Amino acid sequence: MYPTDLALFESKDMSMKKHSIQSCEDILRKQIEYNTEHNVLGSETAVAEYLLARTIELQDAYLELHEKLGSRPPALEVFLGLLLSVAAFWNPERLSEARSQRKRLEEINDSIASKASELAELLEHRAVIENASQFGGGTHYHGINVILEAATENHLFNSWVREDLKNLSARFDLKYWPSLADVVQEIARDASEAEITSHDPITCASTSSRRISLADFLRALRAAIFENSARNYGQIPNDFRLTDGALASLTNCALDLQPNAIIDSQYVKRLRQRDRELE
Repeated sequence: MYPTDLALFESKDMSMKKHSIQSCEDILRKQIEYNTEHNVLGSETAVAEYLLARTIELQDAYLELHEKLGSRPPALEVFLGLLLSVAAFWNPERLSEARSQRKRLEEINDSIASKASELAELLEHRAVIENASQFGGGTHYHGINVILEAATENHLFNSWVREDLKNLSARFDLKYWPSLADVVQEIARDASEAEITSHDPITCASTSSRRISLADFLRALRAAIFENSARNYGQIPNDFRLTDGALASLTNCALDLQPNAIIDSQYVKRLRQRDRELE
């Protein structure tokens, strides 16, 4: 290649890079403007500002994004929106909180299972004594009565359900209904056998590992891309795939990681290899 040709090539390459940066940052600025105008999604606005402040680190990633998504609107806007959302709501701090909530829910279910089993035994024991002795406390013995009393302040129940339930309980005597002990024992069984799952695939993907790390964020972003791909009736092409370097840069900047915490392309490559081995 002659020097003049090389200069022309470099000029064209620089022009493409500038155009790519401009296109991506215009989308980010529009999102900031919308959020500010409507007073919404302040956390996403913060992420967009992180990205705008680190243009130099992102120029190659923006070029790659524009090359792969720029000709397929609104795929580029959708991807950048996903990046803002995942960084805002599935960042390391939020994911640490989510893991704590899952652990606490597991602990609560264990406690419910234990206490409900103990309560079921007490209810059964009380019923045996009351049926075999000359004493009683006038306490509830019918599950329907418990429901009726518990719903005293429930207007909709009182208006639409109470009379039908009372009539139903009048039609069938006590032998047709589970005992209070049986009802509580079912609560214990249900809590004991509960399997904690997330309400959405992004949280599921990002909390699947045993240890907290930046890999959680990358898994969340990957799940978000999958959920918004064409195969799921979204706008991201099914064959869309970012290079390890681009993913590392986007992660570093979207999470505003400082020099002592940033990841590189090798980190992303190792993560992809590990996840493939686990599939």
